[in-house]
Amino acid sequence: MASYAKDPRCTAMAEALVPLLARNCPEGAGGYGGSYQVNLDDEEAVGLGGVELIRAAMRKAARQLGWKATTIGMIGTRHGTMIVISDTREVPEEHSTVINDAMNDRMRAALHKVWGEPGPAPVQRGSAALMTQEFRAAVATGSA
Repeated sequence: MASYAKDPRCTAMAEALVPLLARNCPEGAGGYGGSYQVNLDDEEAVGLGGVELIRAAMRKAARQLGWKATTIGMIGTRHGTMIVISDTREVPEEHSTVINDAMNDRMRAALHKVWGEPGPAPVQRGSAALMTQEFRAAVATGSA
């Protein structure tokens, strides 16, 4: 597997991602419990350097925030290319209630369609659609 650590595209993308990852941590959680998901068209992901470069940039940004991170990247899903990063550090007790509440809120929003509730699912801070828009804007600004 190629290393992207010194690739200028990876470095620029990581710099653009640091504030996005930090902002996506639950409020009041001390920087713990963050996750980020980007759904791109397959061609768009390739144009940005491919799934592995995007994952490497996410890992690089997460390390700057002190995260112990897990990433997933899948090409050709029904949503196109999906790339996810998650902070897997053990959460200190003083932040566990905030983290659990945030996880429950995300789960409720995700299950909205499964339960067949009328209307579109509520858009909330941290939805994959909003993260993807932020990612596109940040990457475009970082490469301009």
